[in-house]
Amino acid sequence: MQNLLELAPLAVFAITYYLRDIYVATGALMVAMLLLLVTDYMMTRKIPTMHLVSAVLVVVLGSVTILLHDQRFIQWKPTILFWAFGVAFLLSQWIGKQPLAERLMRGALEGVVMSVKDWRRLNLVWVVFYLLMGALNLLVARNASERMWVNFKVFGITGLTLIFVMAQAAWISRHSPSKASDTNDPN
Repeated sequence: MQNLLELAPLAVFAITYYLRDIYVATGALMVAMLLLLVTDYMMTRKIPTMHLVSAVLVVVLGSVTILLHDQRFIQWKPTILFWAFGVAFLLSQWIGKQPLAERLMRGALEGVVMSVKDWRRLNLVWVVFYLLMGALNLLVARNASERMWVNFKVFGITGLTLIFVMAQAAWISRHSPSKASDTNDPN
């Protein structure tokens, strides 16, 4: 359910864009992000940091996009968000007891045993992913049509993120208890 809620603002943006234009879609995205924050709070009595940061960027850059009638500002939002997360993951290598990847994923990975070195390696992979995705967004925003950028934002970023997460899951699965016991079994 939570994953569907996270995709709702993106779906609202895409549908509104295809029906109207980038400026109406940006306004719809701003409203959808604020509704996501309200929904988060109503369901859990807290707001995830990622949703809050994303919503602030959408409202600020969306407002500038609409006021100046210049789509470049909303097009920069994914890059700013990706690079901010990339820097946060990088800094977590030295700040705090655990890298950010471990802090965010440990609860979901019950039974998976990973060394400190592996968590740090995984964390750095996230840094690289976020930095590359931010650069790729800029490349598409600057060199492709507005419609191509919207398609990239909706389908490209989502698809690349899904592929990245699946590859990461495959790498992490090497650390599952069944794999560890398989390697110790002489038969």
